[in-house]
Amino acid sequence: MKKQELPNIINDGLLEKLFGFCYARTSSSYEAQELCSDIVFELIKTANAEGEVENPYAFVWRIARNVYADFSRKRRQHATLFYQGDAEQALLSLAAKGNSDSSRTLLHAIYQRIAFLTKAYREVMILFYLDGLSTAEIAKLQHTSETAIRQRLFSARQKIRSEVEQMEESIKKPISLDQIRYVLIGTGDPNTGDPRNVFTRQFSKHILWLCHKSPKSASEIAAELNVPTLYVEEELDILTRGENGEYGLLRRLDNGKYAINFILLEKEEMEQANAIYTKHLPDICRVISDYVGTHKEKFLAFPYLNKKIDLNLILWQQVFNMADAFSYHVKQILSKTCFTDIEKPHRPFSIYGYVYNGKSYGCGLDGIQAKNICGYSEISVSNIYISRIHAHFRCGQNLSTNIPLQLAIRAIDGLATNSLSEEEKEHSAKAIECGYLYREDEMLYTKILVNDAKDTNRLFELSGRLSDGYFETEAKETAKSIAELIRKTVPKHLLGDWEFVSDLATLPILDALVEALIEKGILVPPENGIGAEGCWMSAAK
Repeated sequence: MKKQELPNIINDGLLEKLFGFCYARTSSSYEAQELCSDIVFELIKTANAEGEVENPYAFVWRIARNVYADFSRKRRQHATLFYQGDAEQALLSLAAKGNSDSSRTLLHAIYQRIAFLTKAYREVMILFYLDGLSTAEIAKLQHTSETAIRQRLFSARQKIRSEVEQMEESIKKPISLDQIRYVLIGTGDPNTGDPRNVFTRQFSKHILWLCHKSPKSASEIAAELNVPTLYVEEELDILTRGENGEYGLLRRLDNGKYAINFILLEKEEMEQANAIYTKHLPDICRVISDYVGTHKEKFLAFPYLNKKIDLNLILWQQVFNMADAFSYHVKQILSKTCFTDIEKPHRPFSIYGYVYNGKSYGCGLDGIQAKNICGYSEISVSNIYISRIHAHFRCGQNLSTNIPLQLAIRAIDGLATNSLSEEEKEHSAKAIECGYLYREDEMLYTKILVNDAKDTNRLFELSGRLSDGYFETEAKETAKSIAELIRKTVPKHLLGDWEFVSDLATLPILDALVEALIEKGILVPPENGIGAEGCWMSAAK
């Protein structure tokens, strides 16, 4: 290959490998990006020379190693300048007189202290003492006045001078981050940006915990965690931007501090919230059980498209909505009496959660949609998952690749087994096993509930009526207690998300209601947690 053709092999894959090479050999992503840019620049320069390359990829990595060697040499020179050059005289004068430590140890302590300065002060110190720029040059570089630069230098010196005597113990303090576990619940469309996807490190979780208690600045967090401010600022930027740059776990306040950006209940608060609802659990279960017994025929009268209608499947479909009826009534009271002037935020996706207290209520309701599939113009499939039922699928699954579900769509009006290919027969066996289909003679029929899309709006109309006065006394008492908890625990800037406190409080209700209905013989759970129960479909021709 001619050297002029080298740019042709620089694709995304190679760049990713080069960046990985750089990231493993540098101390930050910014430094890695700088080194990676130097390598690419050297490759482009080489491409302008005459000659040929026998093995282009080996040549690229040889260039990368050479650039890294040069980069390391410059970095060593930079460190040497800091510890032995003019910086030594400048920084030693900051230390208290009579310090018995060696110059190198003291300089190391001071350098560590610089790392804990906020970005504005840290940059000025580095530019002035390490890069040798004048205050006028720094002011021009940072688009500010020379007076402002001098003030920052003075403040930074004072901070170092006042703290350097304590630095020896601070250096020895280990960075030990205990395990913190959160349970975060999402609602809405996660494809629009889910901030939980950038929330995996314990470092992030500790920063969130500190900002949850009260808004904190980067320097305050750095001091509490004994982590250089540089790293804290980078993490704060990630947590504030979230996945899409619009919705993060933290928000930056006007005073420069960072505050939590979603409802998060501490362990004790979560226990208090749950107790407010579970106090009324016997009454809730009694009312719902009586309601089901009174309205059995009405539940069965809904115009499902299935050949056979099973009341058990209908009640499993409705149980999520029935369990939510009480909290819906409570939230209606709260919105009319306590939070009438509070504007709700308009987001396509929101999160809320609690600090893990040993209890996980892994319940949810997910749906997937598709258009022009298996002879239908539009299909929507939903399923619930709780302790008694496993999820068939989660949000985001592609219906066009789910063959068992496609067979369930095709079998709404019946599907002859002799029309299936051998591969489809294997998939149909899986569909029968997981509860999508059942076989009757030589025909397959859809077992999960199917309704005409035009009836979807009234699918939960009957169970929804439970929120109309069936829990009046209990709902008023609960609303009063929840309102008090919200005022005590929710920061003012998050009051628009007050409904999520009620949602967290009601998490134990669904599992408890299901167990009560199973005990009464009203619900029959699926074997091994997977079946047609809790799964349904809406279809439009």
